[in-house]
Amino acid sequence: MTTHIGAKSGEIAETVLLPGDPYRARWAAENFLENPRLINEVRGMLGFTGTWRGHDVTIHGTGMGMPSLSIYVNEMIRDFGAKTLIRIGSAGAMQPQVKVRDVVLAMSASTLSTPSRGIFRELNFAPTADYALLAAAHAAAKEKGIPIHAGGIYSSDVFYDERPDLNEQMTRHGVLCVEMETAELYTLAARHGARALSVLTISDHLLTHEALPASDRERSFGDMVEIALEAAFA
Repeated sequence: MTTHIGAKSGEIAETVLLPGDPYRARWAAENFLENPRLINEVRGMLGFTGTWRGHDVTIHGTGMGMPSLSIYVNEMIRDFGAKTLIRIGSAGAMQPQVKVRDVVLAMSASTLSTPSRGIFRELNFAPTADYALLAAAHAAAKEKGIPIHAGGIYSSDVFYDERPDLNEQMTRHGVLCVEMETAELYTLAARHGARALSVLTISDHLLTHEALPASDRERSFGDMVEIALEAAFA
C-alpha cells in the first residue's frame, strides 16, 4: 500500500494497462480479464487485477495529464514491481492521413514540459517507446486489420491549448497526434528500467474537427485494449 494506491503487496501485476479514465479501467477489466478484482479505489482512481490467457494483468486509471500519471507510475514501478506499462488512451489527430478511429503507436513523445523536466536541466531528453512492445503492437494491429500509424506524438501539458502556432509546427514536422501523458510515462520507464508503450485511439481530429461519436468509442477502445494485451505477451 502506498499514499495513492491501496493495493496490497502482490496485488499489482508486472504488466499494467493504463487508461486515464478510472471507469474505462473498470470497463476494460470486466470485458477483457478473467476474474478481475478491485485492488484500488483511493480517491476514486480504480484499479483491477485479473488474468488474460493465463497471464496476470492489472488495469489501472492514471487521471488526466502527466503530473497525475507520474504519481501512479512511480508508485507502481518502485513499490509494486511493475515492469511493462502500456498506456491505452485517446488522442487528437494532427495529420491528414491519420483518421478518426485509427490507432497510433507512439514511437517518441515531444513536449514543452513534464514533471521530470527539472532533472535534465538544459538537456532535451527524447523519451521513446520500448521497441519490442511497439513492433508487437504493430503486428497485432495489422493481423486484426486495424488501421495503424507509428511515429512521433506530442504530449501537451494543457487541455485547453491556446497555441495554434505550436500546433502548426507539430503538424509541419510530422507529429501524428496530441495527448497528455506519454512523454512522462516513457521518461519514468527509462529511469527505472521498465518497458513502456502508448497505444492511442484517435477520437477527434484537429484539422477536420471530426469527432468519434459516443456510440463508437467503446468499440474503438476495445480494439486498443486487444492490441495492448497482444503486445504485452507477444
